[in-house]
Amino acid sequence: MKLDSKLSSILHLLLHMAQSERPMTSEALAACLQGSSPVVVRRTLAGLREAGFVSSERGHGGGWVLACNLKTVTLRDVYDAVGAPTVFAIGHRSDNPACLVEQAVNQALSGALQEAQALLVQRLGRVTLADLAADFNRRFDAHPHARSHHAHHHLPE
Repeated sequence: MKLDSKLSSILHLLLHMAQSERPMTSEALAACLQGSSPVVVRRTLAGLREAGFVSSERGHGGGWVLACNLKTVTLRDVYDAVGAPTVFAIGHRSDNPACLVEQAVNQALSGALQEAQALLVQRLGRVTLADLAADFNRRFDAHPHARSHHAHHHLPE
């Protein structure tokens, strides 16, 4: 089963944009994701633009920039902006089963999945983009050779 990495990819892009001192092109952002394409980046960031988290300008010197405060935007905000994707691949065999056994199974699974999703979404609401930036900065500082192997520098927190 292929995992949905859209939220992870978007968070990655947002932190790259936070690090950059100038707008980043879709091509540059796609390179940050290794194996992604500029078209996918543009489609992905379009939803974040509508939510007010990023903005873009066309033409020479244009590109994508953050339009939000890292300290106030939570991972939940970004999760919601990308359409609150389904967290689990587990589901019912049939949504409206006639079988009483399957009804009991669906009830048990539904309750457990709803509780697990609520817990995850609650946790996402407690982590800001600034928290991610601070974690990256700690990791960067802890690795003495990071500068030679990683194209990043400190992120604003």
